[in-house]
Amino acid sequence: MRGYPLHAVLARGATWLGAGTARGLLLDLGRYPGLIEGRERVRGEVYRLDDFQLLPLLDREEGYNFERRLAMVTLAGGRRAWAWLYRYRGPRERARSIPDGDYRRVRPPGVRLR
Repeated sequence: MRGYPLHAVLARGATWLGAGTARGLLLDLGRYPGLIEGRERVRGEVYRLDDFQLLPLLDREEGYNFERRLAMVTLAGGRRAWAWLYRYRGPRERARSIPDGDYRRVRPPGVRLR
């Protein structure tokens, strides 16, 4: 998302389409969020890749604890579309759930962790 470290990768060749939601449960993993299966709605941002060579780069940046999957997302205006999401598949011992699915509320950009 805009304001977070990995957004620099998207800035290399993606166009922001707007805010969106997807089904799942969001975890606060500390320095980053993790999306897992769930019935809740998770808030995020939707981008169109202008350069599909970004996908392998995004995969590498997300790391081995995340798996890219296709899922249905809902854009702010109600339009639905298929999009790639990264599902978290790593350890969860220290994770805390974010029931409202809004990582930006829990960890605003630029706020340093203690």
